[in-house]
Amino acid sequence: MWNRISKHHLFWPLTVLAALLLFNLVYKPGFFSVRIQGGHLYGSLIDILNYGAPLILVAIGMTLVIATGGIDLSVGSIVAISGAIACLIVSRASDQHSLSIVLTAVGVALGLAIICGLWNGILVGGAGMQAIIATLILMVAGRGIAQLVTNGQIVTVTSNPYKYIGAGWLAMLPFSIFIVAAVLLAAAWLTRRTALGLFIESVGSNATASRLAGIRSRSVIFAVYIFCGLCAGLAGIILSSNVSSADGNNAGLWYELDAILAVVIGGTSLNGGRFYLSGTVVGALIIQTLTTTIYMVGVPPEITLVVKAFVVFTVCLIQSEKFRMAMTGKGKRRRAPAEREVTQHG
Repeated sequence: MWNRISKHHLFWPLTVLAALLLFNLVYKPGFFSVRIQGGHLYGSLIDILNYGAPLILVAIGMTLVIATGGIDLSVGSIVAISGAIACLIVSRASDQHSLSIVLTAVGVALGLAIICGLWNGILVGGAGMQAIIATLILMVAGRGIAQLVTNGQIVTVTSNPYKYIGAGWLAMLPFSIFIVAAVLLAAAWLTRRTALGLFIESVGSNATASRLAGIRSRSVIFAVYIFCGLCAGLAGIILSSNVSSADGNNAGLWYELDAILAVVIGGTSLNGGRFYLSGTVVGALIIQTLTTTIYMVGVPPEITLVVKAFVVFTVCLIQSEKFRMAMTGKGKRRRAPAEREVTQHG
């Protein structure tokens, strides 16, 4: 029973997440406390869910891309582009509080994010470029596009409807949590209740064999990159809405790396094939909890990334079955009979 539990793809991610939360509880006894103020729930756990929402969205889209054997390094730039476009449209409106203006801005931003995802899909699935190179192009160019949109300045908005997307509340919880839940449920339903998930895993395992079996590999690749772009666009809108501004230079910076780490921590292999959306969500929560812990402990900003990298490295080692076997010595005991047999037979 223990072996079955320990080999589950969620066991080690959940163990690490629990360890981080326990450390925070010991360091700050009131870490788990949740209070009601003004009809809203407040607390460190609520903050982790709220501030981790954009990363979870990006990581969900990244999971499906990685499942096909690809990678998307442009998600951070798409986050910056969508936030910049949305804020620019709202800021230039005569009435920023108009709901129609906000819906138009969100629609245009998401449409542009989908186009960016389609561009990546065409380069990878249509032109046959390596995913890391194809998305690297938009990663570099997209950041420049975002700065062109904002003219190198921080675009601020005062729209209450737009601010509600990332900083609003619904049923006592941050509205961004419901956006993440809706996207996660939609992705889970499409990939686990329809044949799409099987197609994605098949393409990731062997794209050529999938094509010969009748699966339209290019269409699957187009779909996952478009979905990834859409998730990044939503994340960009939430981020810019939360602070009522858009920064083309810093918005979504390094999000692509955090998203990839969340996917890997969640148990999805970078080689493609089988994927775990639930593991990705846990991985993203680990990264956000770690970020919260670093700020709470008071780690100097200049070494924050070093501490973060070390913890993630440790988590990945713990997840490695070969590493655990080597540390416990089980690997040597298992190889011993085979080595003796080879020695006996010369």
